[in-house]
Amino acid sequence: MTALTLPYFGSLKATALEEYYEVDIKFDGNEVQIDLTFENKEIDPSKLVALKKFLENIDQSDALNKGYINKDYKDKDGDTVKFYLEHHLEEIDEESLSSLIDFNDKTIDPEKQLLNKLHLVRIGFHPDHNEGFAIFDYSIDPDFTDYLVVITTDKDGKLNHMTMES
Repeated sequence: MTALTLPYFGSLKATALEEYYEVDIKFDGNEVQIDLTFENKEIDPSKLVALKKFLENIDQSDALNKGYINKDYKDKDGDTVKFYLEHHLEEIDEESLSSLIDFNDKTIDPEKQLLNKLHLVRIGFHPDHNEGFAIFDYSIDPDFTDYLVVITTDKDGKLNHMTMES
């Protein structure tokens, strides 16, 4: 097997790869950029099979990642998600945030409203890397902030790292 048909990208030959591929898709009502980065012109076909599995199951990966996000948020030792939310609540005035948060809604605090706004905006795949196979970027709104919650997983979707980046 030298060629494999990948969702969103079509047929890719394991022996004649470009360095970079990019596509925008609609996912869960939002635009999400998906990019593939290859270090070499050739790759083990099994890595393309793993990539295909990821692409066919973005919804499952997103659900798993949201679990990681919620776990980090609730964990007293977790600092990424809490810091991301607090940063926006402290640094941005209430009027600007009102497009994302209903400050008059007393049933859910602003921080949790912001948490609920986090959504997938980009997936970067690096099939040559086992530990950093997939990188998922989450934002409350990419038009509103450059800051992201970034989740790096292995080829099986297992969390390797979570951080806030700009």
